Amino acid sequence: MNVKRPRAGCVAVAAASLGCLLAMPAWAQTTAPAQATAPAQGEEPKETEDDVYIDTAPSSTEQGQTRMNEAFAPRDRQQWIRDTRRKAFKDTKWDLQVRSFYLDREKYDDSGSEAWALGGSLGFKTGYFRDRFAFGATGYTSQKLYGPDDRDGTLLLAPGQEGYSVLGEVYGEFLINEDSRLTLGRRGFDTPYINRNDARMTPNTFQTVLFQGLYGGDEGRPEWRVGGGYVDKIKERNSEDFVSMSQDAGAPDGTDRGVYAIGANYKSGDLSLGAINYYSDDIINIFYAEGKYGIPLAEKTKLSFAVQYSDQTSVGDDLLRGTDFSSDQWGAKAELAHGGALFTAAYTRAGGDTNMQNPWSGYPGFTSVQVEDFNRDGESAWMLRAGYTFPFIKGASVYALYVDGSDPQSPTEYAKDEYDVNFQWAVADGFLKGLLFRMRYAHVRQEGPVETDLDDFRLMIYYDPPSL
Repeated sequence: MNVKRPRAGCVAVAAASLGCLLAMPAWAQTTAPAQATAPAQGEEPKETEDDVYIDTAPSSTEQGQTRMNEAFAPRDRQQWIRDTRRKAFKDTKWDLQVRSFYLDREKYDDSGSEAWALGGSLGFKTGYFRDRFAFGATGYTSQKLYGPDDRDGTLLLAPGQEGYSVLGEVYGEFLINEDSRLTLGRRGFDTPYINRNDARMTPNTFQTVLFQGLYGGDEGRPEWRVGGGYVDKIKERNSEDFVSMSQDAGAPDGTDRGVYAIGANYKSGDLSLGAINYYSDDIINIFYAEGKYGIPLAEKTKLSFAVQYSDQTSVGDDLLRGTDFSSDQWGAKAELAHGGALFTAAYTRAGGDTNMQNPWSGYPGFTSVQVEDFNRDGESAWMLRAGYTFPFIKGASVYALYVDGSDPQSPTEYAKDEYDVNFQWAVADGFLKGLLFRMRYAHVRQEGPVETDLDDFRLMIYYDPPSL
């Protein structure tokens, strides 16, 4: 089997991208803050690492996916408390990120998509006025550095290889109490089937009314994450416009339906259980459940098991496809973490009478990887994955994976397998703190009367100034 190799120009792109980011003005290049000390008993946690969240722990979650135990609320309890205690303008938080992204994909039919973009985001969120109300906004931009007209389709730029700028977030946030908040407006948020899917230049954002709650989770207590609301519109990753959720899902022009969502996740120690339901009238109902349990084996060794189940059905007047449909997928995953190494094995199986769908986010399946989701009707897939976080290069990690998919139910579609390699370095300290470098390569082989393949190469450089 001949594997296509990334073009030689990719190295030049990497060098040029790094040069663009490091040539930022002097005000954006700051030194790292001093190491924080632990708060005394009874004190409020101090904001010392509230710049950019860099998690170097091993993980098998794909970029653009959201697990149930990460839904609705921030990553940790202390961040939640800091957010709720800010004082209006004095505690306004600014967030700047610069991105450069190059993508080159050679498809099954020998056509291609290629672009190189430079852009990012600038946003702010105020503290709470009278300890009750905050507001925020975020603008995004992606501008073309390189993009042949005949190689469109990377989703880094707008259709036609055009740059774009958009005010993606404008929202108000109401603090009901220290544990509960209500958001009104246009904002990004993360659940398994409605999330930012932030794997290109800019994320999905949504027009929504959303309740979020985070209860317990400190001092060893069990944690509850709950959320629910109504999502009216979505701005896709490379778009300037908000459209109805039903239109984005593929319903006929003129159909205007939103999505009602409600869900919860319970976590106690190494046990996590959660479920969420999405209902769009006359369009689709999606139910998703996920559970995870970890077993410590030694000081630096842990074995974890996870299961998931998705069910999708048409509802009401069946406006999405003009006929009723039903599909489901279940999956299981085992992970062994030892020191900086993480070994993963996963299996999924899809069934019903149509392929699974993910119209508003990255797909949450355990075998959904860089290119393929392996969620077609009748398709089963095995994944083996190995990752390693380097102890001698702080913030650097690498992983490789292989997914073997079976023939789906459709006689016109064929089995696929995919190989992925990913290298990432998130600079955690020094004058380059806030810089993230990621390189990804995928090769997909498709069986059939004539074997075909696909190659996908991505180079990403992000920079978050640590002083903001």
